Amino acid sequence: MSYIIQDIEVTQPLPTISLSENDTGLALILRRKDRPIGFVMQALPEKSVFTSDELTQIITKEVGKKLVEESLKEELKVKTANLADFPSLTVAICTKDRPDNLTRCLNSLLKLQEKSYFEILVVDNAPSDQRTQDVVAALPTVRYVREPKPGLDFARNLAISSATGEILAYIDDDVVVDRQWLDGLKEAWGENPDASAFTGLILPFELNTEAQILFELAGGFRRGFEKIRYGQVLPGNELYPCGSGIFGAGCNMAFRRDMLIKLGGFDEALDTGAPLPGGGDLDIFYRVIRAGYVLVYEPRYLIYHQHRRETAKLRHQYWTWGLGLMAFIIKSYQSDLPQRANLRRLILWWFQYEFDRLKQSIKGKHPLPISMLLAELWGGIVGLWGEYPRSVKRIEQIRRQYS
Repeated sequence: MSYIIQDIEVTQPLPTISLSENDTGLALILRRKDRPIGFVMQALPEKSVFTSDELTQIITKEVGKKLVEESLKEELKVKTANLADFPSLTVAICTKDRPDNLTRCLNSLLKLQEKSYFEILVVDNAPSDQRTQDVVAALPTVRYVREPKPGLDFARNLAISSATGEILAYIDDDVVVDRQWLDGLKEAWGENPDASAFTGLILPFELNTEAQILFELAGGFRRGFEKIRYGQVLPGNELYPCGSGIFGAGCNMAFRRDMLIKLGGFDEALDTGAPLPGGGDLDIFYRVIRAGYVLVYEPRYLIYHQHRRETAKLRHQYWTWGLGLMAFIIKSYQSDLPQRANLRRLILWWFQYEFDRLKQSIKGKHPLPISMLLAELWGGIVGLWGEYPRSVKRIEQIRRQYS
């Protein structure tokens, strides 16, 4: 299975797209004047030819309303953000033993750094060899620091103390930044100068395997193509802000560094690697909102993520998501007493949501197979029954080991 991923600029003449004998579908990234406005996936027979007329029909159906809205903004000459005073920026990549991924990620960042300088910081987390350090040594505009304690949030916290920028952006080593990524972050800041956290759109880097296609058909990491400003309330969402997965994902997020310092950084008992590989981003988003800060989602702040290629690894990822979510909820339940009732409701909602998806999968109405949904459900059960306290004890041992 393989889907072609095609960028389509809707203000230009639309192309005819031909699939090869190995292609089973088409994914379209729709842009207007280079701004991402939509994403469409469609299964097609091999060797299909997708005409410009068929593209027009899809574009009209998927983003017709969005195109009208964008055109009206132009006609009304909506005031654009002032970017002249954008703060200094550090982009941190926390990585472990994946030099090829890191090289690809850095190459995409270096293209942007050539046009508008910002600091790039690689945090090498408990490496088993020198390969990551060697990659960075060959790049004079990239800094290297090493965090010996294993765990993503240890690495993220070292980035806080090592960075020089007022804004600290985190991306994972398995992503590539879009050409609009930096401009998107600047725009989000310019339009929301009081905001302290930013997240952005995440689209697939490739759709070459069944696992990657299944994940994206199920929604992937996408949070939509509309700007969203999150404050202390969200009308219509009774669980807000406890369901913090709505805010974005940890592979594409940015914060005012002084705010992270005030919050005490990331919780190092979350995102600890194999025992508990998740929850850190959910926790920091939640704490940002609970501390009274503003978080902004900006679709132009766009990256491409390389999804898990193997079905077994994707299944494990769903397990870790259930585990990480419940670890975050239990941690928050212990530390945030005013939100306890809301957190209990979130647990009930999540299990009902998972059972509903299982029913849909049994009926063939959900893209994910039953095994993956069961994995996520089981991960949630394990997380609910003591994973966070167990992780706190493991982290205490690690700190003693490296003290």
